[in-house]
Amino acid sequence: MALAGAGAFLNLYAPQAILPLLAAEFAASTAEISFIMTASTLAMALTAPFTGAIADVLGRKHVIIAAMLALVIPTLMIAFSPSLEAMVFWRFVQGLLLPPIFAVTVAYIGGEWPAAEATGVTGIYTAAAGLSGFLGRLMTGLLAEPAGWRIAFIAYAVLTAAFAIGVILLLPRERKFVRAANLRSSFRQMLGNLRNPQLVATYAVGFGVLFNFIAIFTFVNFLLAAPPFNLSPAALGAIFVVYLAGTITTPWTGRLVAYFGRRRFVIGAITAWGCGIALTLAPSLAVIIVGLAIAAACGFFVQASSQSFVAISAKRGISSAIGLYVTAFYIGGSVGGFLPGLAFEHGGWPSTVALVAAMLAIMALIVRVSWAK
Repeated sequence: MALAGAGAFLNLYAPQAILPLLAAEFAASTAEISFIMTASTLAMALTAPFTGAIADVLGRKHVIIAAMLALVIPTLMIAFSPSLEAMVFWRFVQGLLLPPIFAVTVAYIGGEWPAAEATGVTGIYTAAAGLSGFLGRLMTGLLAEPAGWRIAFIAYAVLTAAFAIGVILLLPRERKFVRAANLRSSFRQMLGNLRNPQLVATYAVGFGVLFNFIAIFTFVNFLLAAPPFNLSPAALGAIFVVYLAGTITTPWTGRLVAYFGRRRFVIGAITAWGCGIALTLAPSLAVIIVGLAIAAACGFFVQASSQSFVAISAKRGISSAIGLYVTAFYIGGSVGGFLPGLAFEHGGWPSTVALVAAMLAIMALIVRVSWAK
């Protein structure tokens, strides 16, 4: 589970720390360079429910492994992109291959572990994904100065292949998997999940989670690369050490949900998330880093709680139910890579923070009204 999450998220956010560098290299504006992030999230939003439906027919381990092996190709091609347009294209292809990894992995967890344990296992998976997301950003930033950013993506292609081999060797075949009769039956199960009000509400929360993550951790780079901070690409990559806050704390999600109750815990995490993002308005780099660490930890808590809730609440078509969550999640990421960019261009970082705060308030309201205790 950890290797599957690492293989996906190592690649997903890798360009984030060097967006200012890429904007200068490709002579692009802040909004234009954000398409590097938006391309992948849009592709994932388009394909996630269908890959879930296919996995319910073909089997989950087969789909996870095939996608991880195929992911090596666009990752390598990004390293040789001659233009912004080429890089955006290969990022889109990357996005097409990511849902069959992480959406189906969460469905595997929901299908193979008891409901009482699934939230904790999802927390472990989310922690591994968060650690690899941090390492992807960090490595890109560290390699950009001495060796060039293209070397980083060659390294990611090699690591992705190694993770795929690890999954092939270590992940057992499904024991509790109930195969859908055919794709038509699987799609009917997917549509049935859209008639479940609690699942639809959770999809809306997922939209907000990645909207906020992309908004915060994309555009804070432009804040910190400009005066008075003037951070280098390597330093910007190192800022993502705050993701370790989520990696360390997320495995406790299952116990915290069991103690506080899912709804109360998630509302508390969203409230703390808002406090963390407010700290990033301070003119102190140390305070901004603390705020980002709080935001990362709380975001991971909300994500693990929401994903596991979908996995244990869907009565049929678990893979497609998770796929629909991933679709909402990455539609949120696509919007979060574009709309906050416009806010940043017109009102700077305070406008981006205001947009994130509004989304957090909406998420808390949805959880309060729609989730069971």
